[in-house]
Amino acid sequence: MNLYPLLRPLLFSLDPETAHDTTLKLLDIVHRTRMSSWLYPKLEDKQVKLMGLTFKNPLGLAAGLDKNGDYIDALAALGFGFIEIGTVTPRPQPGNPKPRLFRLPEHQAIINRMGFNNLGMDHLLEQAKHRAYNGVLGINIGKNADTPIADAAADYLTGLRKAYPLAGYITINISSPNTQNLRQLQQGDELKRLISSLKEEQLKLQAEHGRYVPLVLKIAPDLSDDDLVHIARLLLEYAIDGVIATNTTLARDQIAGHPLADQTGGLSGAPVKGKSTDVVRCLAAELTGRIPIIAAGGVFNAVDAQEKLAAGASLVQVYSGLIYRGPILVSDIVNGLKG
Repeated sequence: MNLYPLLRPLLFSLDPETAHDTTLKLLDIVHRTRMSSWLYPKLEDKQVKLMGLTFKNPLGLAAGLDKNGDYIDALAALGFGFIEIGTVTPRPQPGNPKPRLFRLPEHQAIINRMGFNNLGMDHLLEQAKHRAYNGVLGINIGKNADTPIADAAADYLTGLRKAYPLAGYITINISSPNTQNLRQLQQGDELKRLISSLKEEQLKLQAEHGRYVPLVLKIAPDLSDDDLVHIARLLLEYAIDGVIATNTTLARDQIAGHPLADQTGGLSGAPVKGKSTDVVRCLAAELTGRIPIIAAGGVFNAVDAQEKLAAGASLVQVYSGLIYRGPILVSDIVNGLKG
């Protein structure tokens, strides 16, 4: 039963952050009252095996929706093949000043400059520890805003060490446009130093915990082809386990003339779809199947998801599509995918 078209006008009448929190609380109520089986359609089993993990289907929830891991079970009940929580930083931080989240319904888009607002790694891990969900859980880690960029690796290493025991995989987020200078970690020697230190630590943790937790890098859609080729070669050189393409974009060409186009922050949703798919295609040509690609950006239906898979992705994530279409999006995509 799809009640979201009735609820959406009410939710969209609220401040976007209030609507976000309200929606998560409603999903939690649905889950706790065991109404999920009545409200959410049944999904076909479309198992995917990658990175030593088994995903019950190729559709996942992107990081950012549940930053603190407070709603893992409620979100898993929607039928996702995997859930990614975070971005989480070693220490709690408030993020950027409000307002920092904007809807552009005419473009099925969102602009955010949240700035990694979260309750910190310890809170997230406590939530993850008590989840009932036994599917693949990704933990997306970042650096604190007050950590100098020169010391960023220390924050990522802290995040990696703490998240390792509870994560199915760990995502290194160096592509948010909302933490000052963060994206420069995607460049040249800085990226090489970061991923080499993280890979070294991953192998130490594998020996310590007796299990291998894959490392995934999340990149921006605003990189040049040369940058993407360089990143792909480093991923191969250091045996990074996967790559997420992409985060939000700073470009505004797709929403030119909109009253909110000048708001700073990352643009997500339908306007980033083509750019993100181009990044997937470029990475796929360079990686040639040696490292899996997780596609994110502008996925609103099964056709969009199929396009990402055809471009070379193995898995797909959604975020903005869920805001605009509601829980029905999950079954529409999973049941609509071919093969």
